[in-house]
Order: sequence, then C-alpha cells, then structure tokens
Amino acid sequence: MKRVIYPGMFDPVTNGHIDVIKRAMELFDEVVVTVARNPAKTGMFSVEERVMMIEESIQDFENVRVDSFDGLTVEHAESLGAIGIIRGLRAITDFEYEFQMALMNRKLSSGIKTIFVMPHEKYTYLNSTIIRNLAMFGGDVSKFVPPIVEQKLREKFSEQYSKHDKK
Repeated sequence: MKRVIYPGMFDPVTNGHIDVIKRAMELFDEVVVTVARNPAKTGMFSVEERVMMIEESIQDFENVRVDSFDGLTVEHAESLGAIGIIRGLRAITDFEYEFQMALMNRKLSSGIKTIFVMPHEKYTYLNSTIIRNLAMFGGDVSKFVPPIVEQKLREKFSEQYSKHDKK
C-alpha cells in the first residue's frame, strides 16, 4: 500500500486544501491528512476543531483519514509507514520554502519522498490567512471553504457577520 501524509496547520482548511487532497487520492492508496500541533503558534481553531472540520469536509472520500501530530513531520510519516509527504504549491514563493523543507526531510529520512502537488489554478491565491482575515471583516467565504468551515468561521466572528448582514 502506498500511503502518504498531507501535513499542515489547516487553520482553517480551504477548498484549495481539499483540491490537493483529491489530487493526492488519485495517485496513492491512502492519504493521511495530518494536522500539525505547533506550540509556537496559537491557531484560531484548536487542533481538535481543525481535525473535525477536515473530517466533515472529506467524509465522502474513501481512501483518506485525518490525524494530528507533534514533532517532526518526517518522523510522523515514518511512524505511519508512509512513503511520502504531499505538499501543495501555489506560487514560486511556496516553492522556495518547500524546497528547503524537502531537502531537510531528505537528510532526516532518505526513505520519505516529498511530492509537490499543484492545486487547480482557481485556488492558487487562496490560503488560510486570507480566509481568516476575510471572515474577520464579515466577508463571504462560502466560495473558498467547505460549508462546515464557513459555519465555524461565522460562529467565531458572529458579531462581524451580523454587522455585515445589516448593511
């Protein structure tokens, strides 16, 4: 079985992330979407909330599961018996960072490959920070995130949404 992991903060998961998951599903037997626990960062959503939103967003996907981890991504991949790490590339700026990480991961574990996947071009500008900012100011995020994420963002920013809805 060819298993890969798709690690990230997913704070929150976007349609761009979902698109990368779909593309990885076509290439591998199993995709494990794995939410990183980063003690240096305080996320908008807890790790448990992010896992739940991803699980709900991919509930119809047969060869995908979700987990979370602490520590080095490459070590988590090894612990799951994965052959590789999926990384989404939107722009050249992503490539520079991801290239460095891929080389470091190769030094740490030569058996784990990094596989770069480009999302559909309609998602190349999309990231979680943009979504959080749009939601914070009451903007419509429905075209950019799964329904459960839109709902959770509305709950987080209910006051801003009610101000926007009154306009």
